[in-house]
This record gives sequence, structure tokens and C-alpha cells, in this order.
Amino acid sequence: MRVNDVLKGKQIQEIVTISPDATVAELVSLMARHNIGAVVVSADGTALDGIVSERDVVRRLNEESTVLDHTVSSIMTAEVRTCEGTENVTDLMQLMTDQRIRHVPVLTDGALTGVISIGDVVKSHR
Repeated sequence: MRVNDVLKGKQIQEIVTISPDATVAELVSLMARHNIGAVVVSADGTALDGIVSERDVVRRLNEESTVLDHTVSSIMTAEVRTCEGTENVTDLMQLMTDQRIRHVPVLTDGALTGVISIGDVVKSHR
């Protein structure tokens, strides 16, 4: 099975993005509204500038209570692990396990085409 096969099976195909200049409070609201655990950070809505997850927010809140007023760029991961839609899901599972990541942006010819979560991968193996 390929990553694109998993993406096609997702109920919601929308890629949710947020500007690096948005506040962490805006990020939290966006995540709650869409019921998602990670958001792609993109200045223009298409380029991949970074990714930010619930885990990033919680860790920073533990360090500094005012983090909700900070920008998303201050807590995002800028060096993002990605995969291609044509990759084998087994290879993606290995990447997620080795790197301890739950969300991976999917690129096709360098363009952002989706985000795959560990939950998406697990559901595809039922």
C-alpha cells in the first residue's frame, strides 16, 4: 500500500495551514475547531515552512505560561520530515517510529498534497 492510497481513504482531505506570524492562541483555536493534532505552517498557504503539534504547544506551555501570546514560528518545527505520496506505507511507519512523529506532510513533486497521521496509517491496516 502507498501513502497516496491512505490519503484517498481519509474522510477529510483538507490541508489546514496557519501563518508563522499567527499567535499560538490562534493555533490552539484552529486545532480545536478542526479537531486535529498538528497544523502545517505556511506563509502563503501552500509552501511548507514548518509544522506545529499539540505536543509542541504543551511542552512550551510547561516552560512559559505566556506562550499563547507568542508567534507560531517560535514553537514550530522548521526541519520537517516529509514523505512522497508514492512511498510505501511500511517505510512511512518506520519513519514515524524512528523519529517519534505522529504527523507527516505529504509532497508530490515538491508540492504539499496532504498530511498523514499515525491514526490514518493505523486505520488503513484494519
